[in-house]
Amino acid sequence: MTRILGIDPGSQRTGVGIIDVAADGKVSHVHHQPLNLLDAESFPLRLRKLLDGLWALIEQYAPDEVAVEQVFLSNNAMSALKLGQARGAAVAACVARDLPVSEYAAKEIKLGLVGSGNADKAQVQHMVGIMLGLQGKLQADAADALAVAITHAHVRASANRLGTDARTAWGRKGRGTR
Repeated sequence: MTRILGIDPGSQRTGVGIIDVAADGKVSHVHHQPLNLLDAESFPLRLRKLLDGLWALIEQYAPDEVAVEQVFLSNNAMSALKLGQARGAAVAACVARDLPVSEYAAKEIKLGLVGSGNADKAQVQHMVGIMLGLQGKLQADAADALAVAITHAHVRASANRLGTDARTAWGRKGRGTR
């Protein structure tokens, strides 16, 4: 059994989702939630709250691997900068705990789960719910985090069939090394 922590970084809310992956590739839900960062008094304290929240989840759930959504380009430079800082804090929180981190672009995640790189959030949420047997509407950030974790599980399974590691397998698809 491998436990994967998926992270959808955000400067206001960061989605986290944890799944277990059995040896046969079957995924099962463990936990999901948004980490609300908006009640911090300043942006640096949001980053601290993000670190503390991730470290608490890592301690509680003991993931083996981490998958993080890559930053998308934004029309607003300040928003993009803050998102990048939140993503950097999330990655740093995980590598500080000696966890391997893999990264996936939003289009890759949507393509892997829904079959279209242009799928909307509702389609992703719906497919995550079906794949994990979850009832009701999922919070968007947490659903995206679960989607990242599921994508990583699928890439790992393909890599295992190929007899290579996930980063190499993903890189051979022409998208660069992960």
